[in-house]
Amino acid sequence: MDRRLALVCGAGGFIGSHLVKRLKREGFWVRGVDLKYPEFSETEADDFIIGDLRDPYLCRDVVDRSFHEIYQLAADMGGAGFIFTGENDAEIMHNSATINLNILEAAYRRNCRRIFYSSSACIYPAYNQEDPDNPICVESSAYPAAPDSEYGWEKLFSERLYLSYQRNRGITVRIARYHNIFGPEGTYVGGREKAPAALCRKVAAAPPDGEIEIWGDGHQTRSFLYIDECIEGTIRLMRSDFTGPVNIGSEEMVTIGQLAKMIMQIAGKQLRIRYVPGPTGVRGRNSDNRLIREKLGWAPSQPLIAGLQITYDWINQRVGWKSNQLAYA
Repeated sequence: MDRRLALVCGAGGFIGSHLVKRLKREGFWVRGVDLKYPEFSETEADDFIIGDLRDPYLCRDVVDRSFHEIYQLAADMGGAGFIFTGENDAEIMHNSATINLNILEAAYRRNCRRIFYSSSACIYPAYNQEDPDNPICVESSAYPAAPDSEYGWEKLFSERLYLSYQRNRGITVRIARYHNIFGPEGTYVGGREKAPAALCRKVAAAPPDGEIEIWGDGHQTRSFLYIDECIEGTIRLMRSDFTGPVNIGSEEMVTIGQLAKMIMQIAGKQLRIRYVPGPTGVRGRNSDNRLIREKLGWAPSQPLIAGLQITYDWINQRVGWKSNQLAYA
């Protein structure tokens, strides 16, 4: 039997690099492609192409054979400090849409029959996420559409793009809506980091009697999914007979203030919190996992605190406060 071939687009990113490792453990020959290599570890891909997937000619070179599985995670993305300022909307819309158009067409022309697309919980209507205690994020609630950002609008457009290729061109697609994935080897500084990594960094860098800043009032709610469970859900969906879209996220909803206090508990620090103006997105968001349980017989179950412990320890090794030196803040 020929060796199974997988392509991971966005393999230099956080989720993509972890996905490459999982596929290698399963015996795949893996090609990765990205603008950069993984930031915090060597790639395990058999072949890694540094290139810009906005270039259709590069995409044709990347998809130079019929891969058994293609995972399309490449996107122009980041945390609230990147998505919700409004300053990056044109790049987000243009870059991510172009990547998806190019990869889908290249896959079709090479007769690749199965492709996974990573959408986002950001596609859900803002009007259903105004109550931080009762957000509505069931998959069927996506329409009438009203995402809270251009990032969400592009993701929603691309969902429809992939489904169109499935209907009209015979490609089997699988679509997941990720909810705030976190873990070690994720970006934790620079403006594109998400809340768990940003707060782990702030707590780690603070002296024991210090304070940290949080954007907003701390009452906005979210759920956060540890990377290993994200990868497990992705693989299960890819090899199932269910197209999606389906949520891949945790149902353990916390306020951002509670998240900060959980990280302080892990660190053994009692820090002051100063709430400051900043981009926060919708007031509430939480994964609804009824559909994934029904279709896959599985749903994420790891407690948030367990993943935070691992993530905090990893970030603390890099930015942790030391009494005899200036911490990186």
